[in-house]
Amino acid sequence: MPAYMDDLDQAVSLIRGSGRIMVVGCSGGGKSTLSRKIAGLLSLRHVSMDREFFWLPGWVKREKAEERALITEVVNGEAWLMDGTGPSTFDIRVPRTQFIIWVRMPRWICLWGICKRAFFHLGKTRPDMAPGCREQLPDREFLTYIWTFEQRFSPLVVAGIDRYGPDIPVLQLKSRRDVSRLLDLLGAPA
Repeated sequence: MPAYMDDLDQAVSLIRGSGRIMVVGCSGGGKSTLSRKIAGLLSLRHVSMDREFFWLPGWVKREKAEERALITEVVNGEAWLMDGTGPSTFDIRVPRTQFIIWVRMPRWICLWGICKRAFFHLGKTRPDMAPGCREQLPDREFLTYIWTFEQRFSPLVVAGIDRYGPDIPVLQLKSRRDVSRLLDLLGAPA
């Protein structure tokens, strides 16, 4: 079982002392926004997995071997905050990580986040996406992914953390209030 933390003050102290942080969770939950804020506060390089590893311009998926090589290069660095779940890359990322923040929002919040994202960014490329990956309306497959994330994909996250970093502290944020409290304690406006 992952080393879940309940004490937010202790978690903040550990986050401040960490140079390598992963932020994971379902799409639409607020990972990227939170990641940018924390990376800015801690002067860490914000690494968006979607932008830097997964996607090439125009929604072309990068080859796995190249993706893994790029991830390996980044995680071998000393200071980064990596935004993205990608359990298939936990074998590379988790052993080098000092702290994991799991944005574990209810699915309705994630669905709402995706709807807002589509509304505000439709036809535009978001800052956390590769160039030329213009925001699209979510399709049924993507909505199903979000709806079933907790049942289908959270077990993969737990198993990956268990296997590659069972002693790495994990802070779960399960509400917008949790996110606000974390940012307040870190000294940032929510």
